[in-house]
Amino acid sequence: MRHIRIGNADVQASDVLASYWFFAAERQRVYHRRLAGTPSPWTVDPILTKFRFTNAYRAADRVSQDLIRVAYAGSQSRDDLVLRVLLYRFFNRPSTWGALEAAVGEIGVDTFDVESYDRVLSGLLADGHRVYSAAYIVPPPPFGAERKHRNHLLLIQHMLRSGVVEKLGTADSLQQVYEVIASYPSLGPFLSYQLAIDLNYTTLLDFEEDDFVVPGPGARSGIAKCFPGLGTVPAEDVIRWMVDHQEEEFERHDLVFEDLFGRRLTLIDCQNLFCETDKYARVAHPDARGVGGRTRIKQQFTPQGSPAAPYFPPKWGINERAGALRGDLVSA
Repeated sequence: MRHIRIGNADVQASDVLASYWFFAAERQRVYHRRLAGTPSPWTVDPILTKFRFTNAYRAADRVSQDLIRVAYAGSQSRDDLVLRVLLYRFFNRPSTWGALEAAVGEIGVDTFDVESYDRVLSGLLADGHRVYSAAYIVPPPPFGAERKHRNHLLLIQHMLRSGVVEKLGTADSLQQVYEVIASYPSLGPFLSYQLAIDLNYTTLLDFEEDDFVVPGPGARSGIAKCFPGLGTVPAEDVIRWMVDHQEEEFERHDLVFEDLFGRRLTLIDCQNLFCETDKYARVAHPDARGVGGRTRIKQQFTPQGSPAAPYFPPKWGINERAGALRGDLVSA
């Protein structure tokens, strides 16, 4: 096994670590090829061809792209931004957002009403539609309503009334943003971190994504497969090592990595890549031991055409390059 120095510890790395970097490079290559309108197949890797994986960059994924557009399309008042991010991410389903918007018009604090929003969501359920994404588990808040979706509406109401907007406005780090969100009922570490990243996409906040990370359960499982016998080395330190050494690791494994229009992988991206590597390894490295004992990848990949033109937080300064490079790729 390969040995790597992380902090003051000498850590063993398994063959799954090489698959981590391969997956990152190949998944990003697929993203760029699809963005260019290149006909399939976009990869010869049988696992990536058969199964569904998220993009290497979290912000480039379909639902995150939709959330970023939602954040920037409407009012930029602090209250409206917080409401829109919470409402979108709790349900995490573009069709749910679309149904609410069609029913009430522009979504903001002036139109937010638990009763009317509840009627829309209850109507969707009565017609046999799902209102939540299956991407990850969002626990029901303890507000006593019979239906989970109403409890989430009540949670949003509670957060707004308790001054969450003002608390976020005084946060001086991404970690403090996370701590504010995590102080509310049912918002555990994973979801609180995801919401902190979402809010940081907006004009409300502007912290570096490399300031702070919270490993989710899938990431911890991927880390265990890449670094068996990690011992007391914090998972956060491992993720930071991946960020700090990404260029030399791609070079070491003779991989060409097409980044996100000049943007490096950040902590949230490398955290997410551990989760995806955990899934990838279930097929590529079936004997690798992770956390939780999952052995199958549930979702198969079904192409849905070329992705929409990408749109990222304007403060990142990559939208012009994304548009120009996308045009170059299409014309090539």
